[in-house]
Amino acid sequence: MSDSRKSSHNPWVTYRVPEHMTGVTVEEVLRGPLMVSRRLLNRLTRIKGIRLNGKPAWLAQKVKTGDRVQAALRPPETSPLSPEPVPLRVVYEDTDLMVIDKPAGVAVHPVRDTDRGTLVHGILHLWSSKGIRGTVRPVHRLDRFTSGLILIAKSGYMHQLLDRQLRNGHIHRAYLAVCDGKPEPAEGVIDAPIGRDPRHPTRRRITAGGDPATTRYRLVRQGERASLVEARPITGRTHQIRVHFAHLGAPLAGDRLYGGDTSAIRRQALHAFELAFTHPLTGEDLRFEAPLPEDMQHALVALGLA
Repeated sequence: MSDSRKSSHNPWVTYRVPEHMTGVTVEEVLRGPLMVSRRLLNRLTRIKGIRLNGKPAWLAQKVKTGDRVQAALRPPETSPLSPEPVPLRVVYEDTDLMVIDKPAGVAVHPVRDTDRGTLVHGILHLWSSKGIRGTVRPVHRLDRFTSGLILIAKSGYMHQLLDRQLRNGHIHRAYLAVCDGKPEPAEGVIDAPIGRDPRHPTRRRITAGGDPATTRYRLVRQGERASLVEARPITGRTHQIRVHFAHLGAPLAGDRLYGGDTSAIRRQALHAFELAFTHPLTGEDLRFEAPLPEDMQHALVALGLA
């Protein structure tokens, strides 16, 4: 993988042919492992955006073990947003993707034209300091006041590959949450559909007509007033973990919207601490962790859960 600190733009995505694909065509490599759509394949053909071992290639050309099939799948892009310094921590970065540890209180992306100071603005600022231009594409969401790990694609092509993994359940996320009381049972699966609350513009609720929503969880630590829980969402509905634990009668501490106690923490006590997935281009299994932020650590102390 190339180092993203280089300021020169590299449009070429490289795939090295494994032994089991010897004898297939360039087109089969592009349509198979690289998952290039027919429409995109036609565009690459028109712009001469396909190479084999550094030389122009044709689709019917046969490949052998160790060959490098290259496709110009990273066209240069410019975001319409202005870079702004925003607090964030880069956990991992290569030419195609990033993993960011997002602080609580920072929205992932702007909703209105007037919104400023989002994670997207901050990443653009980071890139501009390295001479890099591009468009920031979050692969999944985190609420503004949820902290932790979020996966970012650095091109439309990479976003397409990672979004497919997400929809197929191959991107694994785990959260730590502080709940008021104790969820019952101590370990299980919450399978309850979530829809909009017609009486509130931003709140969600459990409703028979909602979207299917599933969360796996287990109790990590129990105190007199609260508990520390690990939650692994199987689906990705808005406010899913917050709604599901409120449904169990154990709302997240600090979560005013769903009835949480705000005495120990002033935002929902929810942190995305683990992220695991397979790199779409290298096949490498990647796993990352982010430590609990200070406000959640202080809440654990205050609630006797440290």
